[in-house]
Amino acid sequence: MTVQNVFFAGGGTGGHIYPALAVAQQLLNQDPNVKIQFFCSDRKIDADILAKTNFDFIPLPAIGFSPNPLKLLKFLKATRKSYKIAKNLIESSTGTVMVGVGGFVSVGPVMAADSIGIPVMMINTDSVPGKANKFLARYADEIYVHFESSRKFFSRPEKAIITGCPLRADFATPDKSRAMKDLGIDPAKKVLLVTGASSGAKTINDAVCLLLDKLCGLPGWQIVHLTGKQEYVSVAAKYETCASGNRVADYYDHMADLFACADLVIGRAGAVSVAEYGAAGVPSICMPYPFHKDNHQKLNAAELESVGGAIVMKDQIDAEKNAEQLWPVLEKLMNDPGQLEKMAVSARQAGRIDAASQIASRILSAYNNAK
Repeated sequence: MTVQNVFFAGGGTGGHIYPALAVAQQLLNQDPNVKIQFFCSDRKIDADILAKTNFDFIPLPAIGFSPNPLKLLKFLKATRKSYKIAKNLIESSTGTVMVGVGGFVSVGPVMAADSIGIPVMMINTDSVPGKANKFLARYADEIYVHFESSRKFFSRPEKAIITGCPLRADFATPDKSRAMKDLGIDPAKKVLLVTGASSGAKTINDAVCLLLDKLCGLPGWQIVHLTGKQEYVSVAAKYETCASGNRVADYYDHMADLFACADLVIGRAGAVSVAEYGAAGVPSICMPYPFHKDNHQKLNAAELESVGGAIVMKDQIDAEKNAEQLWPVLEKLMNDPGQLEKMAVSARQAGRIDAASQIASRILSAYNNAK
């Protein structure tokens, strides 16, 4: 039997959805006849991302896991409802494969697929798997992981196949000129890119804004600052007193193009972000999200730091403390083109742009791969 229908299950963050979209596009490139649908959460971010694509998506009433008895009961009820919705839909399809991409919303659909004998594949991009992926790994025929270090967290590590993190196809052929035109970037100046990924990062925004007087005084540099939608107005106001030539935006769709313009990035360290820094060959100062108990962003960033492509700093949450530790590093790097180039080479050597294509090929061979 050939694969005719592929369901992706997961969501709640762009870090779950964007890798799935990258693989979905490669599936269509390799077999245009495959039908692709997404089971996602009912969070706004999922609809915002998926509505811009041509893929059908089905929001499920799933909620996050909690050991609290009352919340646990709600989780189980929501998961059961999601399970029934997914099962009814996938039972009516033929030649079907389920791909879990992480997050609480993936639990019901993956369990439904397993219950009727449909091959289950999983994509795990973080260095340390989340709760959902750790639990669902028992149902998977194959698990596609970003890092070698992830394998030890699964009860059957032989299922884990190291592919890298799936990235959008434009990372292979970025259009630098498009970002320069869209954002008014001066080609004669270097670019410091500040980004908190799709949702923005308030603590990074606050720290950089405290440094604007110093940053705007560095000759030959310009800042492109992606604030996130909630922070745009307040951050943009602070740039009004800064030297002209900097660009502030809430979001930018063509990140591969923008990374191609960047000479240095300050950003978070989600698995997708770290993979993008590597694929773009851009030096980075990573400030991992500080509120995760398992510090998985710190571990993601450590992978890139270990090869010399990044510098990892603890996000101390306090803006003044963050600014105090950031400035000496920024000043040194922005005045040392040789060090930036060395880091860029190291980042590029760690980057991979073939993960989505490799995963798509394996999914299309699911009936041969399944055990």
